[in-house]
Amino acid sequence: MATRATRRYTAQDKRDAIHLAKEIGPAAAACRLNMPIGTLTCWAHKDRVARQQGGEWPPMLAPVDDVDELEPSPAAALAVETKPRLRRTAKSYSPSQRAVALDLVARVGVSVASKKLCISRHSLYEWQRKVRMAAQGTGESPTSGPDPKDIETQRDAEILAEWHAHPGLGPSQVRNQMRRKGIKVSVHSVRHVMEDAGYRPPKVRRSAHPGRFEAVRPNHMWHVDFLQRWIGRASTFTLLFIDDHSRFIVGHGVDDAERSDFVIDTFEQAVARYGRPEMLMHDKGSAFWTWKGISRFTRLLEEMGIEQIVAKVKEWNGKIEVFNGNIQKELFDKHRFYDVAEMKRRLSSHIHWYNHRRTHHALGGLLVPADRFYGRVDEVMARIEAGVAADANDALDLRERVLDLFKVVSTNGKAEVWLMGQRLF
Repeated sequence: MATRATRRYTAQDKRDAIHLAKEIGPAAAACRLNMPIGTLTCWAHKDRVARQQGGEWPPMLAPVDDVDELEPSPAAALAVETKPRLRRTAKSYSPSQRAVALDLVARVGVSVASKKLCISRHSLYEWQRKVRMAAQGTGESPTSGPDPKDIETQRDAEILAEWHAHPGLGPSQVRNQMRRKGIKVSVHSVRHVMEDAGYRPPKVRRSAHPGRFEAVRPNHMWHVDFLQRWIGRASTFTLLFIDDHSRFIVGHGVDDAERSDFVIDTFEQAVARYGRPEMLMHDKGSAFWTWKGISRFTRLLEEMGIEQIVAKVKEWNGKIEVFNGNIQKELFDKHRFYDVAEMKRRLSSHIHWYNHRRTHHALGGLLVPADRFYGRVDEVMARIEAGVAADANDALDLRERVLDLFKVVSTNGKAEVWLMGQRLF
C-alpha cells in the first residue's frame, strides 16, 4: 500500500486559505483547495486567537525549510474569483416526505439517501431515532401527522363560528375575517361550508357606478344620514356620521324624529372626540338643509369653517348609503329588538365591532376602518402577511387619540386662529 506524501504550506498559502474560508465558508474553501476541512478550521482558530492577542498568524517571517514542493501551491486556485457566500435556509419536511426518505434509507443506507435527497445525514439519523422512540411509546413519530379530516373539521368549525357570530356576513367577508385571524382559506371553501349549513346568497341588483372618489386623509370629509327603522310600534331614526377616507363611524345616535337639535348635538360630540372635518356631505334632509334661508346646522358649519356639500344625487353620498344597507343586513334584519333601549345597546356594540373588527372590501378586504383612521395600515398588513393572528389589544383606546386643540394657519394669506376645532378669527 502506497503512503501518501505529506503536504506542506507556506505562510502566505495559509493566509490565503484563511481569507478564502472567510469569504465562501470553510467547507467550500477546503473543497476548492483540495485539503482537509479540519486543517483549515484549525488555521482559522489560530488566526482568531492571534488577532485577539494583537498579533498575526502565521508570522510574517516563516522559515524557508517549511516549504515543500511535493505538490503545487494552491495560490493559483485562490486567485480565481469567488462568489459571495449564500446562507442556507432551513427546509421543513412534511410527514409524508419524511416517510419516503426513511424508506429510501432502509434500502440504500443513510449516506446514499442523503446525497440523493439532499437531506443532511443528521436529520435522517434524528428521524430514525424518533421512529424508534415512537415504536416504544415514548414520543411522536415524525412520519405521522394530524388527520386531514380533523384539520378540515376544525376549519369548518372556525368558519361556522364566525358566521354564526355575525350572520349578516357573506362568504368573501367571512374569508377576510378568517384571514385577519391568521387562518388562510379560500372563498370557495367558505361558501361550500356555509351553504351546507343553510346559507343562501341574497339576490342583489347591481347598477353601474358613474364614478368613484375618496378623501385623501382622515377627517377630510364626513358623510351624514338618517336611517329609519321600526322597533315594535316605535319609529326610530338612527343618525350616522362616517369618515370618507377610512369608513370609520365617528358619531351616531338614535331619536324618534329628524331634528336639527339632535343633529347638532351628535355632531358636536363627534368633533370633540375625533376632531373637526374639513368638509361634510349630506342629502337635502330638513334637519341638515333648508330651501329658504339658512338652517341652524348650516350656520354651525360656517362658524366652524367646514365646507357644506349637498348631494344632488344619492351616489354622491354612497358610502353612508352602503353602510346603511350593511347595518340593516347585519344587525336589524338578524336580531329582534323588544324595545328601543335594547336596540341602542346592540347598535353601539355593532358599531364598535364594525370600526375595529369588521374587514371592509373597499379597504382592500383585510383592513378595518380603524386601521386607516389611526394610520396603522403598514403595521397591520405586515402582521397579516406574516400570518400572525389579531391581537387582543388591536382596538385602540379612543381616549389616547391626540387632537389639535390650538393651531394657527394661513388661508389665502390671512392668518386664522383655531381653538377646539372652531375658528376664533
